[in-house]
Amino acid sequence: MVNTQEPPILPSLPDERSHTRPEQGSADRSDELSDGRPDGLVAIPDAPAVPVLGVDAEVLANALSATLVPMALLDANEPHLVVWVNAAFEALTGYDAAGARARQWDARAQEARDELFGARTELDAGRSTAVSFTLHRHDGTTFPCRVYLSPMSAADGVTHWVAVMQDLTDQISHDREQEEMVEAERREKRSLGLIMQVSDLMMDVNDPATPLSEIAALLRRTVVGWAQFYVNDHGLRTADSLDEARPPSGKGRRHGAPRRPDGGDEPMPRADEMQRLLDGDADRPVELDLATEHPPGSASHWIVREAGRRLEDAATGARSVVVYPVPGRRRVIGVLVVVPRYGAGLDGLEPSTRTVLELTARRVGLVLDNARLYDREHRLAETLQRAMLPQQAEVRGLDVWTYYAPNSENAQVGGDWYDVLQISPDVVGVVIGDVVGHDVEAAAAMGQLRSVVRSYAYDLTRPGPVLQRVDQLVAGLGIPRAAALVLSTLTRSDGRWRLEYSRAGHLPALHARGGVVQQLLGSGGPLIGFGGQDRATDALDLEPGDVLVYYTDGLVERRDRSLRDGLASLTRVVEGVTARDSAGIGEELLSRLADHPEDDVAVVVVRVPEPEDHVAPGRSPRRRRWSLPAEPASVGRARHAVVRTCQAWEMPDAANAELVVSELVANAVMHGFGHVSLQLYDTGDGLRIEVEDGNPAPPVTTDGHPGRVGGFGMRIVERLADWGWRQSSRGKVVWAKVRPGALPPGRDPADD
Repeated sequence: MVNTQEPPILPSLPDERSHTRPEQGSADRSDELSDGRPDGLVAIPDAPAVPVLGVDAEVLANALSATLVPMALLDANEPHLVVWVNAAFEALTGYDAAGARARQWDARAQEARDELFGARTELDAGRSTAVSFTLHRHDGTTFPCRVYLSPMSAADGVTHWVAVMQDLTDQISHDREQEEMVEAERREKRSLGLIMQVSDLMMDVNDPATPLSEIAALLRRTVVGWAQFYVNDHGLRTADSLDEARPPSGKGRRHGAPRRPDGGDEPMPRADEMQRLLDGDADRPVELDLATEHPPGSASHWIVREAGRRLEDAATGARSVVVYPVPGRRRVIGVLVVVPRYGAGLDGLEPSTRTVLELTARRVGLVLDNARLYDREHRLAETLQRAMLPQQAEVRGLDVWTYYAPNSENAQVGGDWYDVLQISPDVVGVVIGDVVGHDVEAAAAMGQLRSVVRSYAYDLTRPGPVLQRVDQLVAGLGIPRAAALVLSTLTRSDGRWRLEYSRAGHLPALHARGGVVQQLLGSGGPLIGFGGQDRATDALDLEPGDVLVYYTDGLVERRDRSLRDGLASLTRVVEGVTARDSAGIGEELLSRLADHPEDDVAVVVVRVPEPEDHVAPGRSPRRRRWSLPAEPASVGRARHAVVRTCQAWEMPDAANAELVVSELVANAVMHGFGHVSLQLYDTGDGLRIEVEDGNPAPPVTTDGHPGRVGGFGMRIVERLADWGWRQSSRGKVVWAKVRPGALPPGRDPADD
């Protein structure tokens, strides 16, 4: 039984002490409670009269009863007794004064009594105070309440307490709504921040596998318990590495669907929810129970097995995973598999988390799809362009060096091209041109122009008439890209060479003789296809030792200087060239002008040999470089380049160097990525060969491949040269310094 001396409250709780429940407004309720106090919503007969500006106590009591503010009066000597309440109190709680007194001893009102007891010190001292607690209504509901208590003093001290009540329900609901709005805004900002981070990570598409791993780690740190991407490249696999050249598997490509029980060859039809997701037949996330058995070989079986193994390693204790599709433009590129942080399955993901995961999957799918499309277009354009460029030209009576490299910084493919034609035994054609643009269309237009120019050059020979015919045909073909070019022919007569040339909107070739350089500005005309008139042809007689330099604008054009300044720089470099062969001249140009090109670069250097050509020591940088496509034909070109270089530099053991470069370039073509760079150095005591490719993995010396030919390449290199390798910005560089007389004549290192 609760101690009756404890402080009073204003409870609206069931009475544990009284066996009768006075109903509000009942006609037969008792006028007196067990303690003899009066009951009822009446004036207070025992209360002392309080004159208020001439208003007597009865009028004041009626005014307090009529106010809309819930009020009550408590006996200060026995403060647990409610002696009066107004109508607003009765409307708020459902109790009149008698009902409030009858319910105040309920055990559940202990908190309210404790609050009043704590306030009594202030009230006895004549100071007002306020307390907060939860009150019960007559209908059993509760409401939060703030009670403001003020003492009523008389001559003999405090006689009563005035209690004014404030229902806090609306205020708390408003505060809760404000908190929910703030929390929703916080979640929205967090979601936007995550999507921005995902976008930033996906900016690096050079290696899409890296940002996918980082995005999965970001999701694990912020919104889910575990996350992993899987790509759909001819079957599901972990996104540890991506091959942009491999398209995602298409609709209907099943992952080992189960066979019919009768042994038939046709797959047994079965609805696999994961396969429907991969086929694009479903776009909602799928929940997979890790304990459920799925048909062997199905997509669901593979995901459950793979994700289950990783989750077991991560010790997450997860029982199910949620799978989101990663859609591309036309096909599903992969899936995002997550484990919710709270709860299981889709129910364990908050709405904001679901939004983040859906947007992340869509963003990743769009970027990966763009990367694949760009890579396929780039590979196609590069293949077209490389296929249409001639191999290292070898013409009789002239020293010719050619070079082409796409802009490596932006990995773009353009319409730059060159061509060297042996039109007849005594006539050589040289063409260099540029089609506007860096895409497949530019490469295709370049190929068309190259074929047209080749055909007419063999037929007409003279440059002006050839370009006139090209104008006519291009106008008929409707080639959509503008193009510029220089066409020239070199004709030998009585041991002398004569140059004829015509320009169609292209930069002028350079002619160097005895350190004096001039731009061949004659016979200029509009771009190809815009001629509409006769094309002129200019001529120049060449002397032994003369040099012609043909180039595209990538060699001279920069953002930080004008084209005129670029041409002036090229002229100065050509004037200061010390090399005596075309390859050495070309390498000097590249080393001084093409270290960081902003566009594709094509260069052709033609030199008229002197009767007794030799390389004077110290007059050449003794360094040459070639950019080779990653194709088998590059091996033969590299061997030819090394032999010619050894002859020009008067180096012995050209056969050994040829064999070494053959093995190094073959390895780069077979196992490397992207273009192959070949560089040759004269170290003063031998030839140093460097081959660079995009694969960072080091070369490996093996004992051959069991059951098949090959595998001895690096062992051959070991017998002929000192070699090593180093990392580079593109991948790796494998170098070899050829040792003079490394092998006895006729000895094959593979025989060892």
